[in-house]
Amino acid sequence: MGGESTTRTAPRGGAKQGPAGSRTGQRLSGLAVALGMVLFLGGFAWGAVVYRPYTVPTSSMAPTIGVGDRVLAERIDGTDVRRGDVVVFKDTAWANAPMVKRVVAVGGDTVSCCREGKLTVNGKEIDEPYLPAGTPAEIMDFQTVNVPEGRLFLLGDERDNSVDSTAHLTDAARGTVSNGAVDARVDAVVWPMNGMLERPTGFRTLGGLSSPGPLTPVLVLVIAGAVLILGGAAYGPVAKRAAGSRAGRTAEPADGR
Repeated sequence: MGGESTTRTAPRGGAKQGPAGSRTGQRLSGLAVALGMVLFLGGFAWGAVVYRPYTVPTSSMAPTIGVGDRVLAERIDGTDVRRGDVVVFKDTAWANAPMVKRVVAVGGDTVSCCREGKLTVNGKEIDEPYLPAGTPAEIMDFQTVNVPEGRLFLLGDERDNSVDSTAHLTDAARGTVSNGAVDARVDAVVWPMNGMLERPTGFRTLGGLSSPGPLTPVLVLVIAGAVLILGGAAYGPVAKRAAGSRAGRTAEPADGR
């Protein structure tokens, strides 16, 4: 009998674990994938409804937005525009293509430049930290403009290289644009990944600033959905490998006793 050998076999109950893990694990895995798909597709759909992508072809908004940068702009109504917003608009008197500029004055405001090197709106000097360092005030010096109701006065951040309201001061509208020409408000630079635009706090003393769009929750939904999909899909292969490892440890040759 000493020459005989035996092998231990896995108990029948082990078959319930299967190569893909327990039934409970499989159900949870499927649920995670299904929920992940809902979140992932829902986030993309929400983003597609709310946002529009644009590629900025000039450097007129540098350094906030560089030439060739890709931005996401929230679709808004022109009546929701606030001072300091960077907007996408189209005015055929300016160009036959969408343009990106910063709103520095809205209907009813008076705007001029420059007092001690600073833009003045409604008699208040505006701090503009987003401008390129060392920008001389004289480049955009202009007399007071009274912005009509329902219109906007817009400037580029790179003042010496921007075709903006200052280039149209002799027009009948004194360089202003109808707020109905605004299609969207830029929320973030996504390529390169510079992230959300900083709030233009220099305009806070003149009234409330715009709130950021829902880009952050949209990204949270997309990322959470992707994690659930990958985690749920990975459960099967991981459980199979773990089950194979357990089976290898159980089926050991006897020691001859």
